[in-house]
Amino acid sequence: MFFESTFQSCAFYTGTNALIMLILSVLVVRARVTTQTAIGDGNNPLMAGPLRAHGNNTEYVPVALMLMWALLPFDGSIWLVHGVGLPLTVGRILHAMGLSGNTGPSTLRLAGMMLTWIAYIVGIVGLFYVTFIPPMMAS
Repeated sequence: MFFESTFQSCAFYTGTNALIMLILSVLVVRARVTTQTAIGDGNNPLMAGPLRAHGNNTEYVPVALMLMWALLPFDGSIWLVHGVGLPLTVGRILHAMGLSGNTGPSTLRLAGMMLTWIAYIVGIVGLFYVTFIPPMMAS
């Protein structure tokens, strides 16, 4: 079952975040066609939102996925995988929605970044825990 397998859970979050990346890529191409911008932002403010949404996603998602992947071999890490994957995925969607509306400050962008950072914190703390805290011995 999805919620019981670390591998399937990690695969789900990886696939979902790849889909988010694909959608953001399509939005960049659509903005390029609309604004007739071949490369970069062409000094066109309409390019800023799609480019930053895609760029920000590209900056954060790979490391978060590596954190999840590194947790796979550890018994009982399913909740850590979901603790990274769920806030990451929701956060990336909210952040992209916030940037699609405007490039100024927005509640969705803030919530998206906070959730992304929570995903990082859970992954980092989880990896340090499984690395430095030995499993309890069965008596």
